[in-house]
Amino acid sequence: MLPGDQTAKGNFSSVMAFVLLGFSDLPNLQGFLFGLFFLIYIFILTGNGLIIIITRVDSVLQTPMYFFLANFSSLEICYVSVTLPRILVNIWTQGRSISLLSCATQMCFFLVLGATEAFLLVVMAYDRYVSFCNPLHYPLIMNHKMCIQLAAGAWLSGVPVQVAQTCQVFSLPFCASNQINHFFCDIPPLIKLACGDTSLNEVCVYAVAVLFAMISFLLILGSYVKIISTILRLPSATGRSKAFSTCSSHLIVVLLFFGSVTITYLRPKSNHSAGTDKMLSIFYTIVTPMFNPMIYSLRNKDVITALKKLLHKKTV
Repeated sequence: MLPGDQTAKGNFSSVMAFVLLGFSDLPNLQGFLFGLFFLIYIFILTGNGLIIIITRVDSVLQTPMYFFLANFSSLEICYVSVTLPRILVNIWTQGRSISLLSCATQMCFFLVLGATEAFLLVVMAYDRYVSFCNPLHYPLIMNHKMCIQLAAGAWLSGVPVQVAQTCQVFSLPFCASNQINHFFCDIPPLIKLACGDTSLNEVCVYAVAVLFAMISFLLILGSYVKIISTILRLPSATGRSKAFSTCSSHLIVVLLFFGSVTITYLRPKSNHSAGTDKMLSIFYTIVTPMFNPMIYSLRNKDVITALKKLLHKKTV
């Protein structure tokens, strides 16, 4: 009997724990997967940590764009830390049991931070929109107080909705199986385990996905349509090239994150398969945080210069 096996009585669930199957279907790759995920986690912590440090210590990077980038890097560290450490522990110990409370806590933080990422990407797009389309008023509009308010709004706006959604999912009776065929506690695999009518939960998932993902994506898309039209009117080819380089970095992250999230949460329950869900989840839980430091750093001369100055100070 697997840890956390449960029996259902009447109309309610007696589940005290779940079993995260994760990558147990790949028994010969457990050592490789542990090493791979461990290196990825270290890379994410180091890369995003360096962005936070250089945006704090380098005076050239004391601008709204880099303020939001530092927030984004902080978010990525928190976001990946909700799932990756648990994956590493499960692979290392082969103990896949997770308590009901731990599962609910993981899901809640994951959903809240996911909403924060969506809103923060919108804020970053708005910052670029003001910078390109209204440059003369940029310092006035994106003042320090406005930046703090926008960042705080991005971090906090999703909390009430996602806490409520977590409570709604965990109010469902789980009377079939307690084995979650996923590597963390996410909504689609948990709804699959619920017995009874889950149509209300599915409607809520769609509504929240549309609110946080689709609307956010459309706002970002609208911003960049106006930004690109402004860039195309620039007289200098060098100026156009530099502007496109800055914007394309943001758009790559946007497409990676929103593409995988939309497919995961807006597909009908009947179309969900464990393998596809895992693959898509890897994109928005691991791949995007991993590529963030590379996309924003390697394509940005100011960040590279600041990083070289920081490393030079450390070696002197």
